[in-house]
Amino acid sequence: MHSTGTSFLPADFSPMLWHGHEMVFGYSIAVISGFLLAAIKNWTNRQTLHGNALFALALLWLSARILPFTDLDSALFFMAVTDLLFMLGLLAAIASPVIQSRQWKQFPIILKVGLIAASNLLFYLGFFNITPPETIQWGLYSGLYLIVSLIMLMGRRVIPFFIEKGVDETTNIRNYKWLDISSTILFIAFWIVEVFIANFFWAGLLAAILFLLHGIRLVGWYTPGIWKKPLLWVLYIGYGFIVSGFGLKAVTTTLDISPWLSVHAFAAGGIGLITLGMMSRVALGHTGRNVFELPALVKLAFGFVIVAACVRVILPLLLPQFYAELITVSQGLWIIGFGLFVFVYAPMLIRPRVDGRYG
Repeated sequence: MHSTGTSFLPADFSPMLWHGHEMVFGYSIAVISGFLLAAIKNWTNRQTLHGNALFALALLWLSARILPFTDLDSALFFMAVTDLLFMLGLLAAIASPVIQSRQWKQFPIILKVGLIAASNLLFYLGFFNITPPETIQWGLYSGLYLIVSLIMLMGRRVIPFFIEKGVDETTNIRNYKWLDISSTILFIAFWIVEVFIANFFWAGLLAAILFLLHGIRLVGWYTPGIWKKPLLWVLYIGYGFIVSGFGLKAVTTTLDISPWLSVHAFAAGGIGLITLGMMSRVALGHTGRNVFELPALVKLAFGFVIVAACVRVILPLLLPQFYAELITVSQGLWIIGFGLFVFVYAPMLIRPRVDGRYG
């Protein structure tokens, strides 16, 4: 392995490429894995992966994250092998209880995880020059948009439910079947046109329609009581960043705006906030604690990550001359926010549940 003078990574694995791959197929997939393994157990009433088998799956994930920083020969090849084995193991772990319980309504989730695994494979095929170089970008962006799609699917299930049950007021949450169907079809078209065809006009038009549709959905979920509940407003704001990602993507095709802003609206804002909010809620529930008693430092963590997303996505529109500095500031705020989350939750997660139950 040959490292550059400014990076601990191999010379052919640039820091930007590593960052993109690890945020999509490292961080995001780790959170989704934990959520799905817990949720599918509840949905199917069947035990999902646990004990030594779960430890082995986690070890595959961890190995893939560490290997690029080692001096092992063929470290990147072994990274690819362990990473893809992790994805296959996860796919089997979530598909098995769904198939056993014949809960075919969960099939879209299994399909999306399978497509994310295929996107990761596409990335590695391009990276190792087995397929044309452009398949690296196909894999990365396909993975990103599929994760956004999976989060929107899960968000549609849980966010309005959490709002309805969590606020201290009577709500009138509105969901529309026509919106669910049309937004799904149009997103599939957007994913294909944006990633694989690269037609900027049609990608921009589809993004504009998706911006309107998901904006309607977000308005239908709104009730003033969410602002009294941090575990609700963090999810709502996170979904708002996903909506803004479509809006920025639409205007990028006609205005001189960096395409990275829409990418980070989806990633730093949408994925970052929704995963942080869901982890904060689920970790309380699965350690036997009250999900409505959020530690104060976690509220501060939410604030840091929201500001990080705004600095990364919004301020460059106003202060483009300070783009590089704004990225650095955003990175620092993100690290502080997630550092606070780890500081608060690590002691809870390494100890047995406070109520003495299994889990």
